[in-house]
Amino acid sequence: MKPLLNLDAAFLALESSTSHLHVGAVIVLDPPATGPSVDRFDEMRTLIARRLVQVPAFRQRALRVAFGLQHAVWVDDPDFDLADHVSRVTLPNPGDERALSGVVAEVMSRQLDLARPLWEMVIVEGLADDRTAVIAKLHHAILDGVSAALLLGSFLDLRADADFGPEPEPWNPPPLPSPAELFGQGAISLARQPAIAASALRRVIDVVVELLTRNRQLASEGKHPPPALFSGPRTSLNGAISSRRSFAGVVLSVDQIKTVRHALGVTFNDVVLAAVAGGLRSRFEARGEAVEGALTALVPLSIRAESESATFGNRISAMLVSLATDTEDPLERLRAVAASSAAAKAQEEVLSGSLLAELGQLTVPVVASVAARFIAEVHLFDRVPPPFNLTMSNIAGPTFDLFWAGRRLAALYPIGPITDGVALNITAMSYLDSLYLGLLGCRRLIPDIADLGDRIVESLDQLVKIAEDHPS
Repeated sequence: MKPLLNLDAAFLALESSTSHLHVGAVIVLDPPATGPSVDRFDEMRTLIARRLVQVPAFRQRALRVAFGLQHAVWVDDPDFDLADHVSRVTLPNPGDERALSGVVAEVMSRQLDLARPLWEMVIVEGLADDRTAVIAKLHHAILDGVSAALLLGSFLDLRADADFGPEPEPWNPPPLPSPAELFGQGAISLARQPAIAASALRRVIDVVVELLTRNRQLASEGKHPPPALFSGPRTSLNGAISSRRSFAGVVLSVDQIKTVRHALGVTFNDVVLAAVAGGLRSRFEARGEAVEGALTALVPLSIRAESESATFGNRISAMLVSLATDTEDPLERLRAVAASSAAAKAQEEVLSGSLLAELGQLTVPVVASVAARFIAEVHLFDRVPPPFNLTMSNIAGPTFDLFWAGRRLAALYPIGPITDGVALNITAMSYLDSLYLGLLGCRRLIPDIADLGDRIVESLDQLVKIAEDHPS
């Protein structure tokens, strides 16, 4: 038995019927270069079966400890059956992006079964140009964005002709621990909890004091501190979410982003944030929606040390960045986003990446679960301001070709979770010369998510034109 720790445990405890805390990816594959082959689904399922040995988490389930007084534990699942986790779907003609996005939305709308290993893969056939897609879905309790890329790498190869691996050994794990063993595990952990909680609480208090001091220093220098929680405006993106999802994939040019970065002296991520900000502002204007103030984005950051590069779990911090959506001029908006991002990074250095982990350590599963259900049932965020307006993250991906079961990876759209009050997540990942954005929203609040994707592309085009006209 291996207890879930910190953020891993918090993500599991905060799951509710509407806040499904899984992450995902849409992997689009070219047809095999060798032409027609054996049944695609059988071939890809065979690869998954043979590579499972590289991902022990895929055959483990999270077992709840008695009374929810302590975090769940990872245990090998004696009832593991690959058929419970790998399925197939065939798109109707013409198999276009809209049809694929609809299937992705349906898959991401389904809550993972907490009584099984927390993942599934859906093989999608019938795409245009004889392509295939894999929709991979994994619970956030297992991994963060960086380790998700590592995990998916277990199923990807550098060559089209790579061997699938040996036949899997029979799966014969020990039986699940008895209620008495789980109770003993919970009792031992509970006995340690006061000391752990006291240490975590002291660290949280120290960090809050450090932040207040830092913000007073910025104010004395005439600089704006990063936005605070609950300081963003209420918008159509924010409210109580349903269990249904909407999805859109967007492709941006890495070269175009670099053109803007070099010409205007900002970072790569600043350009992406500003493109999203322009798309959101355009969407609000088209809807005739008045928004008072600038939107705030939660931007997760990896704090994974080099020594942890081969491990799963969550090693993340986060910063709050103003998207300056109340600024009309695109160039001024980009500069405001860059300034807010720089201030947020300096503040995150004060946090030392530990605050989220400390807060996760303080999470008592039974309390967190009740709170998550209460928030969903009473539609709390239809009545109170959101903690922030959207989540936006960016993950560096490979610059070389990858293959899955002999098929070249043509596109890779990452997907992050949405939660009550924050109905939009935009996760970006680079691959070759493109940046792929996965937009996930609540279908009730953001049914027109594809339109937002189009506006983000237009927003980047505006920034490129400004960069090209900018004096060097």
